[in-house]
Amino acid sequence: MSGLFITIEGTDGSGKTTQIKLLEKYLKDKGYNVVCTREPGGTPISEKIREIIIDKNNSEMTGITEALLYAASRAQHTSQVILPTLNDGGIVISDRYLDSSIVYQGFARGMGEKLIKGINKYAVGELEPDITFFLRLKPDDSIERKEKQAELDRIESEKASFHQRVYDGYVRLSKRYRERIRVIDALDSIEHIHECIVRNIEELLNRNSI
Repeated sequence: MSGLFITIEGTDGSGKTTQIKLLEKYLKDKGYNVVCTREPGGTPISEKIREIIIDKNNSEMTGITEALLYAASRAQHTSQVILPTLNDGGIVISDRYLDSSIVYQGFARGMGEKLIKGINKYAVGELEPDITFFLRLKPDDSIERKEKQAELDRIESEKASFHQRVYDGYVRLSKRYRERIRVIDALDSIEHIHECIVRNIEELLNRNSI
């Protein structure tokens, strides 16, 4: 593969969407072929799976069902969108990827990192992001931002203790994978966060000569 795979991770309300749009514009203005996508979702099939996952009426969904649905969505997404773009030399920017499953299902649901990685081995093979940005936002700040939202989905509606475990899981991963995961304070200004992301991306582009 000759492309670049970028993922943006963080708790709900951390500003991922805003930063993805800014980065997309920046890279497209420089002439790169950029595909922005999201998880769960990114393809018609994956979006239908997303609807099942986030539907508040599916409160009886078990942890293993949830994990398998995420992996199924990711398998289609990786095969249909991510790999073809990377193989064509393009840049993929994804709102969430495998780190989210490790954090949400592995840590927050208590299913264990080993199980989640095992499930997703069939979905993504050896593919992992070239760089990941963790927009760090503590649960209390996340809840405050999400209160402005009209309606929360099934995952967003989880108890505060669940979202605390999600946050702790992200911190745990960011310490373990320091070379790949760059931590940025989500409470910083939109402009400064964008500048930090661009600086890291430029270093990566220069190093890989993309």
